[in-house]
Amino acid sequence: MALPRELALTYSQLDELMTSAWNMRIATIGPGMRVNLTPMWFGWAGGRIYTYGRGQKVVNIRRQPEVTVLVDRNEHFFELQGAMFQGHATILEDAAAEAADPFLEQARRQMALKYHGGHTAPDVDPGPVAERNTATAAGRSRRWMVIEPDRTVTWDNFKLPR
Repeated sequence: MALPRELALTYSQLDELMTSAWNMRIATIGPGMRVNLTPMWFGWAGGRIYTYGRGQKVVNIRRQPEVTVLVDRNEHFFELQGAMFQGHATILEDAAAEAADPFLEQARRQMALKYHGGHTAPDVDPGPVAERNTATAAGRSRRWMVIEPDRTVTWDNFKLPR
């Protein structure tokens, strides 16, 4: 069953959701065809989703690049807003691949602003805002991952009749 088009987010609403939401959840296929579902910080640039991670997610994407990403907000049914993206992920394997990506720099800057303060307590001054996220390929599995959606489904339950 498809969602009614009138419930979809507009592009500007989708852009606002993707630049302000704190976490996404990414589903990859792990060993034994099990779903590996992980919350992660992310950036949004050029219609792509960027995240930096390590470990099993990177291994899973190298093996099978098809992923699903969910970004949503609110708790009560009539306030739910979100987007589900199905697509292919690419691992940026080295600094050259990072430099060649047309939107990674924009995502790095956006993430530096969004996550300023990161894990600090709300009453702790995190100091000056970093100009950009400086993470780069390291070791065997610390990498940037780029998700290019093939299919996007959005919803805005504020638009439901009450």
